[in-house]
Amino acid sequence: MRPLSKTPSPTLPPYLNLDPEAAAAKLPDPIDTARFAKAASFCAKGREDLAQRGYAPDGKKRLRKFSTWEVTKYLIPVAPAHLRRVLKANPDLPQGDGEGGSKWFTLEEVLSLRNHFASEGVSTKEYLPYRPKGLPAKVTAVANFKGGVGKTSTAAHLAMSAALDGYKVLVIDLDSQGSMTSILGGDVPDEWSTVFPLIAKDYASAVQRENDVRRAAGNPEIPLDETLTEALNVNAADVIQNTHWPNIDLIGAQLNLYWAEFQIPVWRMGLRNWQLWDGLTNFLENEGILDDYDVVILDTPPALGYLTINALAAADILLVPLGASFLEFDSTGRFFDMLFTTFASIEEGENAARRAANLPEMKFEWDVVRAIVTRFDASQQTDMANVIQAYFGDFMNAYRQDYTALVGQAGEQVNGIYEADYRDFNRDTYVRGREAFDRTYAEFKELLIGSWWRDLSMEDDT
Repeated sequence: MRPLSKTPSPTLPPYLNLDPEAAAAKLPDPIDTARFAKAASFCAKGREDLAQRGYAPDGKKRLRKFSTWEVTKYLIPVAPAHLRRVLKANPDLPQGDGEGGSKWFTLEEVLSLRNHFASEGVSTKEYLPYRPKGLPAKVTAVANFKGGVGKTSTAAHLAMSAALDGYKVLVIDLDSQGSMTSILGGDVPDEWSTVFPLIAKDYASAVQRENDVRRAAGNPEIPLDETLTEALNVNAADVIQNTHWPNIDLIGAQLNLYWAEFQIPVWRMGLRNWQLWDGLTNFLENEGILDDYDVVILDTPPALGYLTINALAAADILLVPLGASFLEFDSTGRFFDMLFTTFASIEEGENAARRAANLPEMKFEWDVVRAIVTRFDASQQTDMANVIQAYFGDFMNAYRQDYTALVGQAGEQVNGIYEADYRDFNRDTYVRGREAFDRTYAEFKELLIGSWWRDLSMEDDT
C-alpha cells in the first residue's frame, strides 16, 4: 500500500516571520551628513563614466555620419541615383566618404547639400524647412511637474529632429539635474555658465532703472551686490556653447542652477515691480537670440518653480509629456490647474496696478498647448490613452509616442535615437524606433509652421 503523500506547507509571503534581531544586525551604523557627500562623489564618478559611453576617445562627443540611404530616405527628398548624379556633376559639393554608391556624410555636408538642392532643385520639393523671413524664432517649452514622463527625451529628440530638418536650434536646459546637458555633451563648470546670470542681469538692469528714478527724486538707491554687478557684464556669447551638432547650440545646466529658485524670490522682495517671470523672455528678445535661431527649446525641471515659470512665460508653444496611466493623467491635470492659478494670479496682480495707472492690461497667451502621450504600450495602455484623449480633447497630440527597443538601447549610450548608428540594430528595429519620434516631430512641425503662418497672416492684415 502506497503511503499517503503529505500536503506541502503553503509558502508564506516574504514579509512574514521576519526576525527583528536579524534585521537589526543587517543595518549599517547611523548615517551622518558626510555620507551623502560620499554617495554624491560616487554618483558623480559613475555619471561621468557612463556619459563617456557616447563620447569619442578624446573625451568629446562626435555626431556620426549619415549614409546615402539615410540622406535620401530621411533628410533630402531625392532618389539615391539622382544624388549620385548631382555629386558627379558638381565635384565642388561634399562628396562624402566611402567607395561606390555607399557614401557617408557629416551633417554639415548634408546641410550644404540641402542648400544646393534648394537653389538648383525642383521647386515643388521641400529641401529647406518653412521659415518666414522677418519673424522671430518660436520658443517651445517642454514641461510637466511630474518626473519620469519623458520631458528631456522629448525635448532632446525634437531638437535633433529640427536640426536634421535644417533648422538652427538653441536648447536651454533649466533643470539643475543637467540631463539634457549630458545628452548634448555640454561643459558647465558652475552656475555662471547657465541661465542664472541672465536672470540676475535682468533683475540688476531693473534695479538700475529704479535707481535712476530714485536718484532723480533724491531717494536712497537699492544697492547692487557683487553677483549682480558681475551679471551685468554677462552676454549671450558667454553662456551659449556649441555642441557636436553643427546647428544645435546649448545653454547648459548643473546643480548650482537650483539656487536660482531661492534667489529669484529674494530679488523680487528687493524690488516689487521687477517682473520675475520675464527674465528669460527679456534675454531672448534683448540679446537677439530670436533672430539668430529658428527654434528655441526649453527643458524644464519637474516642478512649477521660478525657472519653469520663466520658461512658460517665454514660450510660444507648450508641450506637456505624460504617460498613459491614471497617476500621470491626474498629475498633469493638477499641473494645468497650477498653471491657471499661477498665471491668472500674475495677471490679476499686474493688471490691478496697470488699471490704476491707466496702462493697457497684460495677458499671457500661447500659440498652442499640446499634451503628448509618451512611452506608449498599445497592448496595455490603449484604453487609458483613449480616456485621456477624451478628457483633454484638443489639448492632445493625435500621435502616441511608442516606446521601442531603439529608445532604450540608445539611452544606454547617453545618446538620442538620431545619434544611434542604424548598423548597430536590426534595420526594422531602427526604422520603427525612428518613426516613433519622426511622427512626434511631424506634429510639432505642423504646430510650428502653422504658428508662423498665422503670425504672418496677422501682420498682413494690419
